Amino acid sequence: MSSPPPDNVDQRASDAERDQVAAVIGEALATGRLTSVEHADRLEATYSAITVGDLVAITRDLPALSGSPSADVLHKQQVGAVFSKVVRGGRWVPARHTQMRSTFGALIVDLTEAVLPGREITLELNAFCGKLIVRVPADAQVIEEGGVLFGKRHVSAGSGGSGNAASDTGPLIRITGRAVFSKIVVSREKDWHFG
Repeated sequence: MSSPPPDNVDQRASDAERDQVAAVIGEALATGRLTSVEHADRLEATYSAITVGDLVAITRDLPALSGSPSADVLHKQQVGAVFSKVVRGGRWVPARHTQMRSTFGALIVDLTEAVLPGREITLELNAFCGKLIVRVPADAQVIEEGGVLFGKRHVSAGSGGSGNAASDTGPLIRITGRAVFSKIVVSREKDWHFG
């Protein structure tokens, strides 16, 4: 990201500006300029940044984007399990729209340590003759918009915690997709499904 004029550094950053910085540090990871730990730290700082000046500091020592892939990778991503069991957890970066699919398999995804790319993400959960389990952060707001046909779908919706009002700092996670002859479970860290 090029340095803005001095009078703009105190201006509040937009989601588009955060995505641009995320693309720069993503390319820096791909070209070996940043380690995976440095990338995760900077990505977390990017989506926590309040002002344009905060964003400039994150990429000050990195070159601008070349002609390689841009921030589009942060907008869509696919994770799947076909005739297998896949477990995804730890510190990783899902996209703003992440498609998760289980076909005759089991997909288990833990978002509690993930660095979420923005305040709102969409998880498209689709399962056919399989099992898909997602653990969301305890402070997340979950909006359920999916369906089920000959299966089970359990989504812990609403605000996290112990029934308190929605947290202003927690992410908003929109759940879409469909379970067909399958089981889809979305719950929080302390939910019995993960006990």
